[in-house]
Amino acid sequence: MQQKSIIKRVHAMILIPVAALLLGIGVAQAAPEASGEAPDHGFREGVTRLFESTGLYGFVKGEPGAKPGDSLLPGGMGQFVMIGVGCLLIYLAIVKGFEPLLLIPIGFGGILANIPMVGMAQEGGMLKMFFNFGIVEPSLFPLLIFMGVGAMTDFGPLIANPKTALLGGAAQFGIFFALIGALLLSRWVPGIDFSINDAASIGIIGGADGPTAIFLAGRLSPDLLGSIAVAAYSYMALVPIIQPPIMKLLTTKAERQIKMKQLRFVSRTEKILFCFVVVGLCILLLPSATPLMGMLMFGNLLKESGVVDRLSKTAANEFINIVTILLGLTVGSKLAAEQFLSARTLGILLLGLFAFAIGTAGGVLMARLMNVFSKEKINPLIGSAGVSAVPMAARVSNKVGQEEDPHNYLLMHAMGPNVAGVIGSAVAAGVLLELCRMFAS
Repeated sequence: MQQKSIIKRVHAMILIPVAALLLGIGVAQAAPEASGEAPDHGFREGVTRLFESTGLYGFVKGEPGAKPGDSLLPGGMGQFVMIGVGCLLIYLAIVKGFEPLLLIPIGFGGILANIPMVGMAQEGGMLKMFFNFGIVEPSLFPLLIFMGVGAMTDFGPLIANPKTALLGGAAQFGIFFALIGALLLSRWVPGIDFSINDAASIGIIGGADGPTAIFLAGRLSPDLLGSIAVAAYSYMALVPIIQPPIMKLLTTKAERQIKMKQLRFVSRTEKILFCFVVVGLCILLLPSATPLMGMLMFGNLLKESGVVDRLSKTAANEFINIVTILLGLTVGSKLAAEQFLSARTLGILLLGLFAFAIGTAGGVLMARLMNVFSKEKINPLIGSAGVSAVPMAARVSNKVGQEEDPHNYLLMHAMGPNVAGVIGSAVAAGVLLELCRMFAS
C-alpha cells in the first residue's frame, strides 16, 4: 500500500505540471476568440515560447536544425527511445549486475546526450568536451585505461602456460571475419558504403576490447567511433549472456569436465622480463601497436616491480576509476538518437555481434584442435576467454565449467588466454593500422 501511495504521488508530481502547462496554452489560444476581443499576441507568443523551450516540445518536434533522415524515428521520438535505452542499461547494471562499472556511466551518458534543447553531446556541451579531450586524437582515454589494466593484470598464468597464447590469438579471428563481412555488405547491400578503414574499425569490435576499438576507430573512422564504441562496450558487458550458448554448442559434456593441472609458480623476475620482451617485440615488428602495448606493459611493470606500490595502486584504483567514469560518459554521449538510430549503425551492431561470436568460437575450436596433438588436455571452455574482456570472459569460462563439475576450477587457467587476448587485440589493431596505410598509399 505504501509503495502504491508513493507511485501515485510521483505520477501526480509529473502529470499536474504538464496538464497545467497544456491547459494554459489552450486557454491562451481559445480565450481571445471566445470573448470576441482581439487576441493578445504578446501573451500567446510568450506562452508558446515557454512551451517550445520544454523537453516535452523537444520530444515532439525534435532538435532544431535536425534533418529528416538523421534518425529512423520522426521528430524527437528517437531521443525519447534512446533515453529508454540508457535507462535499460542502468537497469541491467543495477538489477542484473551486468558490468555496472561500464553500463552505469554509459547509460547515464546516453540519457544526458538525448535531453532535448540542451545539446550536451554537441559542440560546446560537456560531453562533447570530454569526447574531444579523451577520444579524438591523441585518444588519451584508451591509453590511460590500458595503463590501469596493466596495473591490475597478472600475466603469470600466460607465462606459466605459454601455449594458451594460441587461444588468445584464435579468438581474434572474428576481427578479420567482420572486416570481410563489412566489405561484402558494402558491395551487396544498397545504401551501405564502408571503406577499408571503416571495415577495419568495425572488425576490431570482435576483440571485445573497448579501449582498443576506440583507439583504432579514432584514427581510421572518427565518424563511426560512437557506434563502434557503444557496440564494443555493450558486447563486453553482455559476455555472460552471449558466450555460454556458443561454448556449450561447440563442446561435449566430457570436454567441459576436463580438469587441468595446477599452474607452476612464476617468479617476479620472469614477469618483469616479460614486460620488456613484449615491448621489444612490438618495437621491432609492429611499432604501430606500441602505444597500446607500451601503456599496458608500463602499468604491469609498476605492479610487478614491487618498489612503487603507491603508483601501482593509484593506476589500478583511483586513476583508472576516474578515466572509466569519463570514458563511460563519453561513450554514452554517442547514444544520441541522430547518430545511433540509423541503418548504418544497426549494421555495425550486427557485424560486431557476428565478430564477437566468431571470436568466441575460434578460441573454443582452437582448444579442441590443440587437444588432438597434446598429451595434456586443455578444457576447451578456457578458449572462449581468448577475447579481451578481462576478467569477465575468464569468469564465464569458470562458471560454465563449474556448472558441469562444481569442483573444477578454471579461473586461473582461463586468465592465460584472457590476457593473451588483450595483447592479441592490440596487435590486431596495429596490423589493421598498417594494412589501411598500405591501401591508402
